[in-house]
Amino acid sequence: MYNITHHQELNTLEISNLDKSVFAKIYLKAGASLQELTLGGHAIIQDLSPLNYSDTYSSSILFPFANRIKDGVYSFNGKTYQFEANQKEENNALHGLVYNKTFKIINKSADNNSASVTLEYNENKEAAGFPYTYKIQLEYTLTRTNLDLKVSVKNTSLKIFPFTLGWHPYFTSDDLKKSVIKMESTQKLIIGDRNITTGIEDITPLNTFNIEDKQLDDCWVLNTGNVSFNTPKYKLQIGSTGKKNFLQAYTPPRLNTIAIEPTTGVSDSFNNNIGLETLEPNETHTITWNLKID
Repeated sequence: MYNITHHQELNTLEISNLDKSVFAKIYLKAGASLQELTLGGHAIIQDLSPLNYSDTYSSSILFPFANRIKDGVYSFNGKTYQFEANQKEENNALHGLVYNKTFKIINKSADNNSASVTLEYNENKEAAGFPYTYKIQLEYTLTRTNLDLKVSVKNTSLKIFPFTLGWHPYFTSDDLKKSVIKMESTQKLIIGDRNITTGIEDITPLNTFNIEDKQLDDCWVLNTGNVSFNTPKYKLQIGSTGKKNFLQAYTPPRLNTIAIEPTTGVSDSFNNNIGLETLEPNETHTITWNLKID
Protein backbone atom coordinates (compact mmCIF):
# COMPACT_ATOMS: atom_id res chain seq x y z
CA MET A 1 0.00 0.00 0.00
CA TYR A 2 1.16 3.52 -0.82
CA ASN A 3 0.84 6.33 1.69
CA ILE A 4 0.69 10.11 1.21
CA THR A 5 1.52 12.29 4.22
CA HIS A 6 1.15 16.07 4.34
CA HIS A 7 3.45 17.64 6.94
CA GLN A 8 1.64 20.91 7.41
CA GLU A 9 4.24 22.61 9.61
CA LEU A 10 6.81 22.36 6.78
CA ASN A 11 4.22 22.19 3.99
CA THR A 12 5.82 19.11 2.50
CA LEU A 13 4.36 15.95 1.01
CA GLU A 14 5.88 12.52 1.50
CA ILE A 15 4.85 9.58 -0.66
CA SER A 16 6.04 6.04 0.04
CA ASN A 17 5.19 2.38 -0.15
CA LEU A 18 5.42 -0.02 2.76
CA ASP A 19 8.99 -1.23 2.23
CA LYS A 20 10.26 2.30 1.35
CA SER A 21 11.54 1.10 -2.02
CA VAL A 22 9.55 4.07 -3.32
CA PHE A 23 9.85 7.44 -1.60
CA ALA A 24 9.25 11.01 -2.73
CA LYS A 25 9.41 14.32 -0.88
CA ILE A 26 7.80 17.41 -2.39
CA TYR A 27 8.20 20.93 -1.02
CA LEU A 28 4.96 22.80 -1.71
CA LYS A 29 6.46 26.17 -0.73
CA ALA A 30 9.37 25.73 -3.13
CA GLY A 31 7.41 25.50 -6.36
CA ALA A 32 6.17 21.98 -5.52
CA SER A 33 9.67 20.74 -6.31
CA LEU A 34 10.64 17.09 -5.87
CA GLN A 35 13.56 17.23 -3.42
CA GLU A 36 13.98 13.51 -2.78
CA LEU A 37 13.15 10.45 -4.86
CA THR A 38 13.74 6.72 -4.46
CA LEU A 39 12.59 4.29 -7.15
CA GLY A 40 13.12 0.53 -7.08
CA GLY A 41 15.11 0.91 -3.87
CA HIS A 42 17.63 3.32 -5.43
CA ALA A 43 17.93 6.89 -4.12
CA ILE A 44 18.24 8.83 -7.37
CA ILE A 45 17.36 12.36 -6.15
CA GLN A 46 18.76 13.44 -2.79
CA ASP A 47 18.70 16.55 -0.63
CA LEU A 48 21.52 18.76 -1.88
CA SER A 49 22.53 20.19 1.50
CA PRO A 50 24.66 22.15 2.21
CA LEU A 51 23.81 23.71 -1.17
CA ASN A 52 20.78 26.02 -0.99
CA TYR A 53 17.64 25.71 -3.09
CA SER A 54 17.92 29.42 -3.96
CA ASP A 55 21.21 28.61 -5.70
CA THR A 56 20.46 25.18 -7.19
CA TYR A 57 16.75 25.43 -8.15
CA SER A 58 16.77 21.69 -7.53
CA SER A 59 13.89 19.90 -9.27
CA SER A 60 12.09 23.20 -9.85
CA ILE A 61 9.58 23.63 -12.65
CA LEU A 62 10.85 26.26 -15.08
CA PHE A 63 8.03 28.47 -16.40
CA PRO A 64 7.39 30.73 -18.28
CA PHE A 65 10.97 30.28 -19.38
CA ALA A 66 13.72 27.72 -18.87
CA ASN A 67 17.28 28.79 -18.24
CA ARG A 68 18.12 32.49 -18.76
CA ILE A 69 16.97 35.70 -20.44
CA LYS A 70 19.79 38.14 -21.14
CA ASP A 71 19.40 41.20 -18.90
CA GLY A 72 15.82 39.99 -18.30
CA VAL A 73 14.73 41.94 -21.40
CA TYR A 74 12.69 40.65 -24.35
CA SER A 75 10.22 41.90 -26.95
CA PHE A 76 6.90 40.27 -27.86
CA ASN A 77 4.27 41.52 -30.28
CA GLY A 78 5.98 44.86 -30.64
CA LYS A 79 6.39 45.60 -26.93
CA THR A 80 9.46 45.34 -24.71
CA TYR A 81 9.29 43.77 -21.25
CA GLN A 82 11.65 43.56 -18.29
CA PHE A 83 11.92 40.57 -15.96
CA GLU A 84 13.75 40.95 -12.66
CA ALA A 85 17.40 40.03 -13.18
CA ASN A 86 17.45 37.60 -10.25
CA GLN A 87 20.83 36.16 -11.29
CA LYS A 88 22.78 39.16 -10.07
CA GLU A 89 26.28 37.99 -10.97
CA GLU A 90 25.38 37.67 -14.68
CA ASN A 91 22.53 40.20 -14.74
CA ASN A 92 20.14 37.65 -16.23
CA ALA A 93 16.62 36.56 -15.42
CA LEU A 94 16.90 32.92 -14.36
CA HIS A 95 14.50 29.95 -14.39
CA GLY A 96 11.13 31.65 -14.61
CA LEU A 97 8.53 32.67 -12.05
CA VAL A 98 7.13 29.61 -10.25
CA TYR A 99 10.18 27.98 -8.61
CA ASN A 100 9.46 29.81 -5.32
CA LYS A 101 5.66 29.80 -5.39
CA THR A 102 3.44 27.86 -2.99
CA PHE A 103 1.28 25.17 -4.58
CA LYS A 104 -1.99 23.84 -3.17
CA ILE A 105 -3.05 20.19 -3.00
CA ILE A 106 -5.94 19.65 -5.42
CA ASN A 107 -6.18 15.88 -5.35
CA LYS A 108 -4.39 12.84 -3.95
CA SER A 109 -4.95 9.12 -4.24
CA ALA A 110 -3.12 5.94 -3.24
CA ASP A 111 -3.67 2.21 -3.53
CA ASN A 112 -1.61 -0.98 -3.51
CA ASN A 113 0.17 -0.21 -6.77
CA SER A 114 0.61 3.54 -7.09
CA ALA A 115 0.14 6.99 -5.63
CA SER A 116 -0.73 10.28 -7.27
CA VAL A 117 -0.96 13.92 -6.19
CA THR A 118 -2.18 16.94 -8.16
CA LEU A 119 -0.83 20.32 -7.10
CA GLU A 120 -1.78 23.77 -8.38
CA TYR A 121 -0.61 27.35 -8.48
CA ASN A 122 -2.96 30.04 -9.77
CA GLU A 123 -1.36 33.34 -10.76
CA ASN A 124 -3.94 36.13 -10.72
CA LYS A 125 -1.58 39.10 -10.80
CA GLU A 126 0.14 40.33 -13.93
CA ALA A 127 3.90 40.78 -13.47
CA ALA A 128 5.74 43.66 -15.13
CA GLY A 129 7.93 41.26 -17.09
CA PHE A 130 5.12 38.82 -17.84
CA PRO A 131 1.77 40.70 -17.87
CA TYR A 132 -0.43 37.61 -18.05
CA THR A 133 -2.33 35.34 -15.69
CA TYR A 134 -2.11 31.57 -15.75
CA LYS A 135 -2.81 28.37 -13.83
CA ILE A 136 -0.22 25.62 -13.59
CA GLN A 137 -0.92 22.08 -12.36
CA LEU A 138 1.63 19.40 -11.53
CA GLU A 139 0.53 15.78 -11.29
CA TYR A 140 3.09 13.41 -9.74
CA THR A 141 2.34 9.70 -10.18
CA LEU A 142 4.58 7.04 -8.64
CA THR A 143 4.84 3.29 -9.02
CA ARG A 144 7.65 0.99 -7.92
CA THR A 145 9.89 1.82 -10.89
CA ASN A 146 8.28 4.91 -12.43
CA LEU A 147 7.62 8.57 -11.86
CA ASP A 148 5.39 10.54 -14.19
CA LEU A 149 5.34 14.33 -13.87
CA LYS A 150 2.51 15.84 -15.91
CA VAL A 151 2.66 19.63 -16.22
CA SER A 152 -0.40 21.54 -17.45
CA VAL A 153 -0.35 25.30 -18.05
CA LYS A 154 -3.55 27.21 -18.79
CA ASN A 155 -3.55 30.77 -20.10
CA THR A 156 -6.22 32.48 -17.99
CA SER A 157 -5.55 35.96 -19.38
CA LEU A 158 -7.09 37.66 -22.41
CA LYS A 159 -3.80 37.85 -24.33
CA ILE A 160 -1.55 35.31 -26.04
CA PHE A 161 1.77 34.78 -24.25
CA PRO A 162 5.20 33.28 -25.08
CA PHE A 163 6.69 30.44 -23.03
CA THR A 164 9.09 27.56 -22.69
CA LEU A 165 9.07 24.85 -20.03
CA GLY A 166 11.72 22.92 -18.18
CA TRP A 167 12.44 20.68 -15.21
CA HIS A 168 15.62 20.95 -13.14
CA PRO A 169 16.24 17.61 -11.32
CA TYR A 170 19.66 16.67 -9.91
CA PHE A 171 20.54 12.99 -9.93
CA THR A 172 23.03 11.20 -7.72
CA SER A 173 25.49 8.48 -8.71
CA ASP A 174 27.83 6.48 -6.51
CA ASP A 175 30.53 7.26 -9.11
CA LEU A 176 29.70 10.05 -11.55
CA LYS A 177 33.01 9.64 -13.41
CA LYS A 178 31.90 6.15 -14.45
CA SER A 179 28.40 7.27 -15.42
CA VAL A 180 27.18 8.07 -18.94
CA ILE A 181 24.33 9.91 -20.62
CA LYS A 182 22.83 8.24 -23.67
CA MET A 183 20.94 10.44 -26.12
CA GLU A 184 20.46 11.01 -29.83
CA SER A 185 21.77 14.39 -30.90
CA THR A 186 23.43 15.94 -33.93
CA GLN A 187 23.38 19.55 -32.72
CA LYS A 188 24.66 21.43 -29.70
CA LEU A 189 23.95 24.94 -28.44
CA ILE A 190 26.73 27.51 -28.71
CA ILE A 191 26.91 29.24 -25.34
CA GLY A 192 28.51 32.67 -25.14
CA ASP A 193 29.21 35.16 -22.38
CA ARG A 194 26.94 35.01 -19.32
CA ASN A 195 25.72 31.56 -20.42
CA ILE A 196 23.57 33.03 -23.18
CA THR A 197 22.87 30.98 -26.32
CA THR A 198 24.37 32.53 -29.44
CA GLY A 199 23.57 29.79 -31.95
CA ILE A 200 23.46 26.10 -32.80
CA GLU A 201 26.32 24.02 -34.22
CA ASP A 202 26.29 20.64 -35.93
CA ILE A 203 28.22 17.91 -34.12
CA THR A 204 29.26 14.36 -34.84
CA PRO A 205 26.17 12.22 -34.14
CA LEU A 206 26.13 11.63 -30.40
CA ASN A 207 24.76 8.49 -28.77
CA THR A 208 26.88 8.08 -25.63
CA PHE A 209 28.35 10.91 -23.59
CA ASN A 210 30.93 9.86 -20.99
CA ILE A 211 30.78 12.26 -18.04
CA GLU A 212 34.22 11.35 -16.63
CA ASP A 213 35.63 14.39 -14.79
CA LYS A 214 34.07 17.02 -17.07
CA GLN A 215 32.62 20.20 -15.58
CA LEU A 216 29.37 20.63 -17.46
CA ASP A 217 27.00 23.45 -18.26
CA ASP A 218 26.06 22.30 -21.77
CA CYS A 219 22.91 21.96 -23.85
CA TRP A 220 22.07 19.66 -26.76
CA VAL A 221 19.23 19.53 -29.27
CA LEU A 222 17.63 16.11 -28.96
CA ASN A 223 16.42 14.08 -31.92
CA THR A 224 13.97 12.23 -29.67
CA GLY A 225 12.49 12.81 -26.24
CA ASN A 226 14.32 9.84 -24.74
CA VAL A 227 17.51 10.00 -22.66
CA SER A 228 19.25 7.46 -20.44
CA PHE A 229 21.43 8.13 -17.41
CA ASN A 230 23.48 5.01 -16.68
CA THR A 231 25.38 4.72 -13.40
CA PRO A 232 27.33 1.80 -11.93
CA LYS A 233 24.33 0.86 -9.75
CA TYR A 234 21.25 1.81 -11.75
CA LYS A 235 20.01 2.85 -15.19
CA LEU A 236 17.45 5.60 -15.48
CA GLN A 237 15.30 6.30 -18.54
CA ILE A 238 14.20 9.93 -18.88
CA GLY A 239 11.33 10.54 -21.30
CA SER A 240 9.45 13.56 -22.61
CA THR A 241 6.22 13.96 -24.58
CA GLY A 242 7.35 17.37 -25.86
CA LYS A 243 7.58 18.06 -29.58
CA LYS A 244 10.79 20.07 -29.18
CA ASN A 245 13.31 18.63 -26.74
CA PHE A 246 16.59 19.97 -25.41
CA LEU A 247 18.84 18.58 -22.70
CA GLN A 248 20.83 20.76 -20.31
CA ALA A 249 23.52 19.03 -18.22
CA TYR A 250 25.18 20.79 -15.30
CA THR A 251 27.61 19.57 -12.66
CA PRO A 252 27.26 21.51 -9.39
CA PRO A 253 29.91 21.85 -6.67
CA ARG A 254 28.74 18.63 -5.03
CA LEU A 255 30.36 15.22 -5.38
CA ASN A 256 28.68 12.64 -7.63
CA THR A 257 25.75 14.88 -8.52
CA ILE A 258 24.53 16.07 -11.91
CA ALA A 259 21.58 18.09 -13.15
CA ILE A 260 20.00 16.52 -16.23
CA GLU A 261 17.33 18.95 -17.31
CA PRO A 262 14.73 18.25 -20.01
CA THR A 263 13.53 21.53 -21.51
CA THR A 264 11.45 22.76 -24.43
CA GLY A 265 13.63 25.84 -24.94
CA VAL A 266 17.11 27.17 -24.26
CA SER A 267 18.77 30.16 -22.69
CA ASP A 268 17.42 33.43 -24.13
CA SER A 269 14.62 31.65 -26.04
CA PHE A 270 12.47 34.75 -25.56
CA ASN A 271 14.94 36.60 -27.82
CA ASN A 272 16.44 33.94 -30.12
CA ASN A 273 13.11 32.03 -30.50
CA ILE A 274 14.80 28.62 -30.17
CA GLY A 275 12.02 26.38 -28.85
CA LEU A 276 9.76 29.35 -28.07
CA GLU A 277 6.02 28.61 -28.15
CA THR A 278 2.90 30.67 -27.58
CA LEU A 279 -0.32 29.91 -25.73
CA GLU A 280 -3.66 31.40 -26.69
CA PRO A 281 -6.15 32.69 -24.09
CA ASN A 282 -8.09 29.90 -22.37
CA GLU A 283 -5.89 27.25 -24.00
CA THR A 284 -3.89 24.62 -22.05
CA HIS A 285 -0.46 23.21 -22.84
CA THR A 286 0.52 19.83 -21.37
CA ILE A 287 3.78 17.93 -21.21
CA THR A 288 4.75 14.80 -19.29
CA TRP A 289 8.25 13.92 -18.15
CA ASN A 290 8.85 10.33 -17.11
CA LEU A 291 11.54 8.60 -15.06
CA LYS A 292 11.87 4.84 -15.20
CA ILE A 293 14.52 2.89 -13.34
CA ASP A 294 15.89 -0.42 -14.62
